[in-house]
Amino acid sequence: MIKKTDQSMQDLKPTVWIGKQGSSATMIEEIVAQLKTRKTIKVKWLQNTQVDPEAIAKEANAVLIEVRGRTMVLSERRKLSKN
Repeated sequence: MIKKTDQSMQDLKPTVWIGKQGSSATMIEEIVAQLKTRKTIKVKWLQNTQVDPEAIAKEANAVLIEVRGRTMVLSERRKLSKN
C-alpha cells in the first residue's frame, strides 16, 4: 500500500471546483467519475460557499482524507474482498 505524504497531497492539483451554487447531484456524479479514474482527487470551493466535506464524501461513497481551509482531498473507497 502506498502511503500519501503531506507533500504529495500538496502536489495534487484541484480537479473539481464547487461554485456559489454549492454541491449538487451533478457535482457528486463528477466526483464519483473522477474517483474511478484518478483514485484520489482534490476538491476546492469558493469562500462564500457553505460546504460540508463529510456529507460530500458520504454522498460520493468516498473516504475524506484531509480538509484544509476550503480544500478537501477525497479517495476512492476500496471494496473489501470476502476471502
